[in-house]
Amino acid sequence: MSTSERHTHEEGFESVIPVRTASRSYDVYVGCDVLGRVGGLVRAATGGEAAAIVCDSNVGPLYASRVEQSLVGAGYHVSTITFSAGEQHKRLGTLEIILEELASCELSRTDVLVALGGGVTGDMAGLAAALYLRGISVVQIPTSLLAMVDSSVGGKTAVDLAAGKNLAGAFHQPSLVLADVRCLHTLSHDLLTDSCGEVIKHGVLADPVLFDELREKPINASGYPDQDLARVVARNVQIKRDVVNADERESGVRQTLNLGHTLGHAIEAASDYRLGHGSSVAAGLCCVARATEVLGWTEPGTAARIEDACQAHGLPIDTSLSHDTIRRYAIHDKKRHGQTVNLVVPTRIGAAQIRTITLHQLDEVIRLGCGTAEV
Repeated sequence: MSTSERHTHEEGFESVIPVRTASRSYDVYVGCDVLGRVGGLVRAATGGEAAAIVCDSNVGPLYASRVEQSLVGAGYHVSTITFSAGEQHKRLGTLEIILEELASCELSRTDVLVALGGGVTGDMAGLAAALYLRGISVVQIPTSLLAMVDSSVGGKTAVDLAAGKNLAGAFHQPSLVLADVRCLHTLSHDLLTDSCGEVIKHGVLADPVLFDELREKPINASGYPDQDLARVVARNVQIKRDVVNADERESGVRQTLNLGHTLGHAIEAASDYRLGHGSSVAAGLCCVARATEVLGWTEPGTAARIEDACQAHGLPIDTSLSHDTIRRYAIHDKKRHGQTVNLVVPTRIGAAQIRTITLHQLDEVIRLGCGTAEV
């Protein structure tokens, strides 16, 4: 833990994690009673006179009123913008509606947008903040595990296009991230399980101790303590923070965060997003590990360990999609450059490397890794 990081149990927080990028510095609060102090924390981080909460139709009824009351108590004029829940609504049409609502609320450049919800909300609201008046402050309040450990930190915002996931977006760092793990109590077990794919990915990428802990003690098990969950979330944020600090705009090492995503995004898109992002990443990660072990790029035994961790959490380790279907979606991925693709390879538990491979080699990875596991 950095010397500037701190544990503040007396304030109800597990950890306060600083993110320091070239474009903006901000703090990530992770704990068990963060929502209770939203207004004061937003006021200290952003200032402004007005705040617009953006949430979906699932999260709004659960938390919007509480967040609104806290913001009003801190002196904000508050508006709430709600859109229909679901990945299928993460499109330009919904983004336009949000932008028009922001204009109707007459938010100024000194005001703030509050993204309250999961990854879809955070991505889309973050992009709206980047575009509205050429950029206003955004505070991310993730309510899903996936958003807490991944999408709320790092400033990547986007909407989906017909050709693929997250193809239209911008980098726009938040001014503050507030992650209250008690929000996870309202998630269904299936949604909590789905989010575990990214948590396992971070362990494979950078932390063998975390990975072994996840293998032995699944975080989606009934009765898993909130304080332990806050600690796991905080460690995931630290891992992502370290990568983002080193490479804000994904020109180098930040691409390692795409571990499992080249095939995972293809699996997700081919399912018409019926299979969740974390589950798709888990399957993609297992497929890549199996293939790259055969190719000699990954330490023997790594794939089996990753499969064990995924299965312990009830996540898929393979796909029944045809190889042609996976390839068709994979070559539309953002990581393709002409006739090559940047593939993140787990060299061992706790380490990964970026390999630039040809489309022919991608075909070989798909052939060796997909549809080969005993499920």
